[in-house]
Amino acid sequence: MDDIVKKVKKANAVALKVGNSYIDISAIYELASDAEVSLITADSKEGIEIYRHSTSHIMAHAVKELFPSVKVTIGPATEEGFYYDFDSERPFTPEDLLSIEEKMQEIIKKNNPFIRKVVSKKEAIAFFSEQKEAYKVEIINEIKAEEVSLYEEGGFVDLCRGPHIPSTGYIQAFKLLSIAGAYWRGSEENKMLQRIYGTAFKAKDELKDYLKLLEEVKKRDHRRLGKELDLFSMNDEIGAGLILWHPNGALIRKTIEDFWRNEHLKAGYQLLYTPHIAKIDLWKKSGHLDFYSENMYSPMDIDGIDYELKPMNCPFHIFVYKNAIRSYRELPVRYAELGTVYRYERSGVLHGLLRVRGFTQDDAHIFCREDQIDNEVFNVLEFTLFILQTFGFEKYEIFLSTRPEKYVGTPEGWELSTNALKRALELKGLPYEIDPGEGVFYGPKIDIKVKDSLSRKWQCSTIQVDFNNPERFGIMYRGKDDKEHMPIMIHRALMGSLERFFGILIEHYAGAFPLWLAPVQVSVITVAERHMEYALKIAGFLRTNNIRVETDLGGDKVSYKIRQSTVKKVPYSVIIGDKETENNTITARKRSGENMGFDSMESFLEYLNIEVTKKSTKEQV
Repeated sequence: MDDIVKKVKKANAVALKVGNSYIDISAIYELASDAEVSLITADSKEGIEIYRHSTSHIMAHAVKELFPSVKVTIGPATEEGFYYDFDSERPFTPEDLLSIEEKMQEIIKKNNPFIRKVVSKKEAIAFFSEQKEAYKVEIINEIKAEEVSLYEEGGFVDLCRGPHIPSTGYIQAFKLLSIAGAYWRGSEENKMLQRIYGTAFKAKDELKDYLKLLEEVKKRDHRRLGKELDLFSMNDEIGAGLILWHPNGALIRKTIEDFWRNEHLKAGYQLLYTPHIAKIDLWKKSGHLDFYSENMYSPMDIDGIDYELKPMNCPFHIFVYKNAIRSYRELPVRYAELGTVYRYERSGVLHGLLRVRGFTQDDAHIFCREDQIDNEVFNVLEFTLFILQTFGFEKYEIFLSTRPEKYVGTPEGWELSTNALKRALELKGLPYEIDPGEGVFYGPKIDIKVKDSLSRKWQCSTIQVDFNNPERFGIMYRGKDDKEHMPIMIHRALMGSLERFFGILIEHYAGAFPLWLAPVQVSVITVAERHMEYALKIAGFLRTNNIRVETDLGGDKVSYKIRQSTVKKVPYSVIIGDKETENNTITARKRSGENMGFDSMESFLEYLNIEVTKKSTKEQV
């Protein structure tokens, strides 16, 4: 055991792993001499989580010292930091964050040890009741175990499973970032609390780099860029979570949709359009009303019958399939739709284009025989990666989500579906992680998270195998044996929500879209009024040849016009002066500042068409 203690000190470990459990370093002497112990350092995923969670406790300690009447609730680590929710009658201010940071530095400097104590639920309830910490009492009452663990450092006691870092002095670099509202337990029926977000790193340089990244994220915020580039808007008079696509945004959306439809037709899909509402009985039959009702809107009465706004497109595609008798020779049948759906999201989680209440999903459903599953899932994986790479996403993480607690169907069906997804991933040679219990209620799924230009991860693509809905709706095909058989249904979305995907694209490119996506591809600029005729001729020629053009023929200085074109992030500015007019040539300026010369309109068009056709994403931002 002494050897382990030496290793702990040398590695500057933050916790220990014994079997599948994580424990405090202080518990090392309680272990059996032959225990298999692993060191957890702040470099590891588990270690940084423990490090950040400990920092959230230090923050709660600082808040209680500065604002004794504040009630504490919970303070977990997150993927990029931590937060703690507080019940405070007075709203926290940015100045308060500075004071809290100063107090945290004092606590860290004292190097208080984190001391774990196991007590009975009765003792814990008595302690927190005396402290008037009602939220802690509520949490303890819901714990099934007869004992709970408390952690104390510097006189501050909190309820926590742990583990924690050995002492407060382990924290090297942290920053409190923002204040937000958050309902207790995420329910709008409960009190609104105040959430303080922060982050922590084991080195100051890492924190410095992260804060620089946050500044870049602010610059790329799709809500700000959406307004500056006149792409979309939202309006309270219309309703929260509902998007208005402006002409520039609509042009980009059209380009995305045209590409999507053309590629689906090439891949053997048939296109559908389906209604926005359906009788409530349809959603009962599909299982959505039982498993998804919290995300559905209240029914509307039409001619005495209850109808629902659709949260999904799948039942409609099933009825298109059922509209004819199907033979095994016809399978697979692939239906695709850019279908608008409506899902209730709490107002607190709505966020620009990334979390909305009405959105268009690039949906598709494949009906196939059991012997076709592997091939179809493999083809969908290839198609997904092609689509993502075309939009400039080259890096991604893949997760295989397995059976949740609430599910329909049989365990055997789930195992068959899960194994089919595994085989397709392995055949494609794609690394993946298992995400236990995160499948949808009707089947397992593959989730693909893309990494953008700032290495942030975004959930977009999903592939799901479904044995449930074919059975619920009694869909069949006639097999070789002339008997009826039930097909397998594969659900898939490549981009997910168009609104969300567009928001991700805006931030990925910082609004500087590649030529094929840009709403205005070329801005034609005159140096003087005498150049107007030739400028209009160029603009007309380009428009006739499907290039999106705007003109700036006014009396402003050419430097100002170029700057305006750059601010609008137009890929190419064509500057027309005496030389160009006299020689019928073109001088084009990339938004990166590089100038290019062309001996004719035709040669410039050829250059543009090559870039559009390649759908190049190697940008000149």
